[in-house]
Amino acid sequence: MSAEFAGLRAVVTGGGSGIGLATAVLFAERGAAVACLDLDPSGVPAPLRGIVCDVADADAVTRAVARAARDLGGIDVLVNNAGTGAQGTIEANTDDEWHRVLDVNVVGIVRVTRAALPHLRASTHAAVVNTCSIAATAGLPSRALYSATKGAVQALTLAMAADHVAEGIRVNCVNPGTADTPWVRRLLATADDPAAELAALCARQPIGRLVSAAEVATAIAYLASPLAASTTGTVLAVDGGLHGLRLRHSAAPTQD
Repeated sequence: MSAEFAGLRAVVTGGGSGIGLATAVLFAERGAAVACLDLDPSGVPAPLRGIVCDVADADAVTRAVARAARDLGGIDVLVNNAGTGAQGTIEANTDDEWHRVLDVNVVGIVRVTRAALPHLRASTHAAVVNTCSIAATAGLPSRALYSATKGAVQALTLAMAADHVAEGIRVNCVNPGTADTPWVRRLLATADDPAAELAALCARQPIGRLVSAAEVATAIAYLASPLAASTTGTVLAVDGGLHGLRLRHSAAPTQD
């Protein structure tokens, strides 16, 4: 296993499960000391450090980031992975729900990064990776609110990269397709026909299956790695080809 993260200190929000936990574990395997910030970090295994944090609460974020920096001895890498989902067209969610999801998915990134900036500025290898989504670039049905937040995350990533490049802080984002995570599994469980819904989600991606959390974690590790020191302001799709490929459907059989 590569050790390019040896000596680095990483903070992963939403690190209690799914993509966040897979990323934290991979960082640790590659030599980093890692703190996982999550509403429920009880499932975070040693040697990872689990810290309770609600990214929608400014005071909680300040306390959690300060504790992470103290426990780790600083912060070199920040992965803004915490987020929440939403379903429906623009008619389906109330104003309060719009504000809540935007507050978690977009302003949450702002709160955590703002708290971490003094530590990132002190690092000789500072990298921020935001977890975005294919929903930022592809029109997906019944995902209006979620897509709006992820479009904002992608734009925010590029703005942050421009603002902080002169400080030696690289900022990138990863855009997963539909990933096999606990949240997606809970979503499938609410469908009228979970098996049919899963088959439809798999078929939507050209590779014919869901993206794994480990695959997204590997992409995040690349963007955060010192080996990618010239990569900033980049949007990396990990979506089974959904964004970039336009495959031909099988031709109908000809009639004699």
